[in-house]
Amino acid sequence: MIIENAGLKGLKSDLAHLDSVSTKIGFIRWQWEYYRATYDLKVEYKPTNDEYFLRFNARVVEGKLESPYAILTLEDAYIGRGTFPHGLDYDSPIPDQVLKIANTKLAELKKQLSE
Repeated sequence: MIIENAGLKGLKSDLAHLDSVSTKIGFIRWQWEYYRATYDLKVEYKPTNDEYFLRFNARVVEGKLESPYAILTLEDAYIGRGTFPHGLDYDSPIPDQVLKIANTKLAELKKQLSE
C-alpha cells in the first residue's frame, strides 16, 4: 500500500544526513546499491502478532551511494505486512493503529529532512 500524501516524494538529502535522521526515527537502511537505497521501519501489531514494514526508497541524483556526500531524492513511502520467510504483502489491509504510527514516523522524517 502506497501511503499517499506522506510528503516525502521529491525531498533531497545527502546520504550522511538521511542516514542519521532516519536512524534516530527508527528506520534501517537494509538494501542498497550504488544508486538506490531502501529504508525500513518495523511496526509490530500486538493483537495479531503481525509485523508491518514501513518502507521508502531513495535514488542518487548526484554522486554514488558509497559517499556520505551523495545527494539522494526520496520516493513514495509504502507499507506491507511481513510474510514468512522474507516477503511483504502490500495488498493486506493495514490496521488503523499501524497506519497512525506510520504516518507519525513519516511526518517526523519529513520535518527533520525539511529543516
